[in-house]
Amino acid sequence: MKKLFAEFFGTYWLVFGGCGSALFAAGIPDLGIGFVGVSLAFGLTVLTMAYAVGHISGGHFNPAVSFGLWAGGRFSAKELLPYIIAQCVGAIAAAGTLFTIASGKAGFMIDNTKAGAFASNGFGAFSPDGYSMQAAFIAEFVLTLFFLLIILGATDKFANGKFAGIAIGLALTLIHLISIPITNTSVNPARSLSQALFVGGEPLSQVWLFWVAPILGAIVAGLIYKNLLQDNSEA
Repeated sequence: MKKLFAEFFGTYWLVFGGCGSALFAAGIPDLGIGFVGVSLAFGLTVLTMAYAVGHISGGHFNPAVSFGLWAGGRFSAKELLPYIIAQCVGAIAAAGTLFTIASGKAGFMIDNTKAGAFASNGFGAFSPDGYSMQAAFIAEFVLTLFFLLIILGATDKFANGKFAGIAIGLALTLIHLISIPITNTSVNPARSLSQALFVGGEPLSQVWLFWVAPILGAIVAGLIYKNLLQDNSEA
């Protein structure tokens, strides 16, 4: 249960910090943090929670990461479903908190006809810069693949594990710098689901892509690292 609570709180913090920065701080005139600030916020959530609870649960905070670690031989199949449930519940709880806070401002409403509403992900008309479904799928697949390669490499028994959280947090920052204009950046099915549930409409109907592409990318990364990159000699 401690592992599941760690995943709950870690994913909660990721969604609250990352999506919260996009909702509350990105667009403030003259003082807003913009794309760069939101990218950094997502990276910082993972970095901070990796050191806070990573030693308890492994610090996945993302169903795609759990699948990738499973494919790479680092995670048990029997733990996949409990981890994913804990991650999704944490993400939805965070989205609910964000919705409650946002509702405290006069005139707040979610316009589910606009790209990026309530920090949701999307493609086509719901991509921040109008990228197609194919482009969104490729971006989410490739970026999640490299995210998992970085995670697997940084946490390898031959790597300096003390710095793994920094590498992983910076990787997520870079991923957001690349792909916010394409999909508003997912690489995390729980993060996508939580926001889409509150937005509804077309963003919710598109959430399938933000489960399928990241999970496929993560599984491919796990297989690549396990079979092509991993050194199986004794440390």
